[in-house]
Amino acid sequence: MSLLQYSSCHLILTLSVLTGAKSADDYYIRRSRCIYSSPDFSDMVYIDSFYLNKFLFTQFNSTLRKFVGFSEIGMRVAEGWNNSPFLLTERTGVNVCTFLFKSEDTPDLVKVVKPKVKLSSVTQAGGRHPAVLMCSAYEFYPPHIKVSWLRDGKPVTSEVTSTMEMADGDWYYQIHSELEYTPKSGEKVSCMVEHASFNKPMIYDWDPSLLEYERNKVAIGATGLVLGIIITATGLIYFKKKSTGMWR
Repeated sequence: MSLLQYSSCHLILTLSVLTGAKSADDYYIRRSRCIYSSPDFSDMVYIDSFYLNKFLFTQFNSTLRKFVGFSEIGMRVAEGWNNSPFLLTERTGVNVCTFLFKSEDTPDLVKVVKPKVKLSSVTQAGGRHPAVLMCSAYEFYPPHIKVSWLRDGKPVTSEVTSTMEMADGDWYYQIHSELEYTPKSGEKVSCMVEHASFNKPMIYDWDPSLLEYERNKVAIGATGLVLGIIITATGLIYFKKKSTGMWR
């Protein structure tokens, strides 16, 4: 399954809850997920995972309709929960997920949010190629995303550096990918972004004229700064001479 298909069927509502600890060094985290791909939510899957010190030890999966343990402790816990009223509660999770995503009142942060994509030229010291492009995707949700590069429509696999999805701290995410390359005349360089919010991969072409535009802005800004300094210096000299004349 490609990342785009995987992303499309992973609209995730994550609830992380501290559920207790036996000692100051132990902690438990519970994470619930609602997963679907069909527009009518008929394939909705509910997964409830329980972690001990970051390690998954027990999980409920609505397709199995029971808890499964992933460690000695987890198997004991799963056996106990499979013979308790908690199992019946977990089996209603699919209905809760379906209701949540069908509801018009569902917060936007629970649903998909399209990334804002920006292509820019950056400076990198000590690189093997004279040009470096950065493709940045901002403020998207859910976090699963794929950013890749194309040169004349063909995938680029080398000289690419990417960051992991990074949380902004407001439930949104960002990611950055750099391509180090040697420009060729007439060549088209593009950044391709695949995300659950898109019904197909989105391609963003690099426009070399933007680089010239940025250079012109820097040149104009530098010229303005120099003129400002000259005008200021001239004014100070004039003021100083005038002040000297007045006191003679």
